[in-house]
Amino acid sequence: MPRRRAARRMVWTLVGALVVTAALAGVVAWQNTYALREEKVSLWHEGKLLQGVLALPERGDGPFGLVVFVHGDGPVDATHETFYRPMWEAFARAGYASLSFSKPGIGGSQGDWLAQSMEDRAEETRAAVAWARGRPDIDGRRIGLWGASQAGWVLPKVAARDPRLQFVIAVSPAVNWLRQGRYNLLAELDRDGATAEEKEAALRRRATTLRLLEREASYSEYRRAVGDVDAMTPARWSFVTRNYRSDATADLRAMGGTPVLLVLAGHDVNVDVAETEAVYREALPPTSLKITRYPGATHSLVDHDVERSQWRLTLTAVFAPRKLYADGFLDGQAAYVTGLGIRKGTA
Repeated sequence: MPRRRAARRMVWTLVGALVVTAALAGVVAWQNTYALREEKVSLWHEGKLLQGVLALPERGDGPFGLVVFVHGDGPVDATHETFYRPMWEAFARAGYASLSFSKPGIGGSQGDWLAQSMEDRAEETRAAVAWARGRPDIDGRRIGLWGASQAGWVLPKVAARDPRLQFVIAVSPAVNWLRQGRYNLLAELDRDGATAEEKEAALRRRATTLRLLEREASYSEYRRAVGDVDAMTPARWSFVTRNYRSDATADLRAMGGTPVLLVLAGHDVNVDVAETEAVYREALPPTSLKITRYPGATHSLVDHDVERSQWRLTLTAVFAPRKLYADGFLDGQAAYVTGLGIRKGTA
């Protein structure tokens, strides 16, 4: 009898574990299902095929407004490893589709994103907009751009050349490559509790790097001069050499009256939000600029308390991905595009 009772307990324990596992799997599936219709799309640009995703509202034939996504730094695929989907869903509920292409060399797209300049990225974005205007389910009068971080050097270029764009949403955008790099270096050192000596050493190394960039030194020269190169590969050195002079100020001024939503985070160690706000205010007409601040957010607009805890970040990403973002961020972007209406003079 004791053996039978033990066996029954083991069976029920296994049954309970299976029930819990199934329930958790159901929660994960539900939380990672979005009110969208995703279509895989492709675009030929400069002789290379780009692969992407067009995320349409769950119902209707359109034509829908469109948000074209412009990535930040790094090897980003079309969904940003699903990070974009909560935003796509928010835009879809506002009647907007979302369009995103994987960077060259990522997610099936041809080419190499590290071989691009910001000018290249701007022309690629313009090609995506032109492609979208040719679709009957997209309203060419209601197309705008969304971009984060490094996209701060791309968005103004595109908007300055395309007055038909209805809006730009700039999330934690950079303005000047060199000033942004110095700010990021010191902010991360402060966050990590670096000593004054460690900060001085880091700034000396940065000064050496800048001198090498200015004289267009090779990667081997850089490696000999700096020593420990961290994540600076030959391809990355080429990318930095091509782009380190980037500054968005002139392009911002050339944008004219294109409506801009500037989204700033309170815990941004990548971008100096005070400088960014000052430059945007100086360069853009006050009537075209709206600024939204999220004091509890990090550079990626993830909730700061969630991001600083690896276990919370992982669990939230799996079980409640919409909660990754700072409170109000998703609804705020959707409300912005909803409130714009259609600008006169667009077609």
